[in-house]
Amino acid sequence: MLRSLNRPDILVVTLAAAGILMVTMGARQSLGLFIAPIGASTGLGIATISLALAIGQFTWGAIQPVAGAVADRFGPRAVLVGGLVILALGSAITPFMGSGFGLIVSLGLLSAMGSGAGSFSVLIGAAAQRLPIEARGPASGVINAGGSFGQFVFAPILQKLIQTMGWMGAMWAMAIMTLAALPLIGKLTGPVETSVKHAHQDSGLLKSINTAMKDRSYLLLHAGFFTCGFHIAFLVTHLPGEVNLCGLPPSVASWSLAIIGLANIFGSLYAGSCISRFRSKYVLAAMYASRAVLIALYLVMPRTELTFYLFAAGLGFTWLATVPPTAAIVGKLFGIRYLGTLFGLTLLTHQIGGFLGAYLGGLAITRFGDFGWMWYADMALAALAALLNLPIREAPVARSLAPA
Repeated sequence: MLRSLNRPDILVVTLAAAGILMVTMGARQSLGLFIAPIGASTGLGIATISLALAIGQFTWGAIQPVAGAVADRFGPRAVLVGGLVILALGSAITPFMGSGFGLIVSLGLLSAMGSGAGSFSVLIGAAAQRLPIEARGPASGVINAGGSFGQFVFAPILQKLIQTMGWMGAMWAMAIMTLAALPLIGKLTGPVETSVKHAHQDSGLLKSINTAMKDRSYLLLHAGFFTCGFHIAFLVTHLPGEVNLCGLPPSVASWSLAIIGLANIFGSLYAGSCISRFRSKYVLAAMYASRAVLIALYLVMPRTELTFYLFAAGLGFTWLATVPPTAAIVGKLFGIRYLGTLFGLTLLTHQIGGFLGAYLGGLAITRFGDFGWMWYADMALAALAALLNLPIREAPVARSLAPA
């Protein structure tokens, strides 16, 4: 798979995008570790903190098509610089927020907007426009693996910082780590591929969006990605709480999140190779179905450290590995001219599911004292997502070539 990335210029673009995603996703996917210490420090309940993080899930998705559209139109450099700076700002001011509204501003809006502007839609779109067609699939897998590696690295580091410096010091350290990614932007935002630069025979942004929203396959892709967002947000937000309910130490949660990230490195690379050999809809269906099976197995297993680590490894293999085949289907249907925008819209749907996964998880633990109903809902949605991907058509969509 990686042979198509062996040119130095291709490798630089791919690794720069992966490095930026490592930071933005590593910071974002580790926020669940802060719920308990923030609650203990501020007196805010789990439901209040979960609401702030749930709003962050939605905000992260809502900014994706906007950031993608701006990057498609004006280039990704300013979008990425602004995203990293805003992410760092959101992290830096969080320790000064002692109310639910304050957390919504810092984590629910600023941090989420910053990490979203420096995430999948802009990075994969920018890389695709600077890479030859044969390198785009494998590159998307490597870029996605960068986000997973970020989770693997950030989760145990932040847990250790929380234990040694307190959650406030860990937040400030995360802000500094975010700014350290700024030099990578110049490596990614080089000249556009000639084949893309001169491909102006398109239907225009608004007309492309209108065409996409009327396409059945695109809407089915959205529906499946919605359930993916529900699944990931529920786990990344509430897995530490599930570990605590089982009477296990916080380190089990941080290492479980790290294992998820590590396993998804391999899952992302494998997904990148699969989309060049198999139809992406079948890759997605298999991933979603595997989640339903894994949750069912988890529910009947004893709650031990080993169970959590095995569960994390299994889930991690498909965790964010859904991104390369989803982006590939969008590219096959509509081309890459507005990939940042159209893929960004699927990420918005993903995060609507993410909002519900994070917030309903907080409500469930508050009302019922455990996450039982959430596990059943997650399993049912994963099975539904597998079925919804099967009717997707991957042939290109006929588009008018008249300018908008």
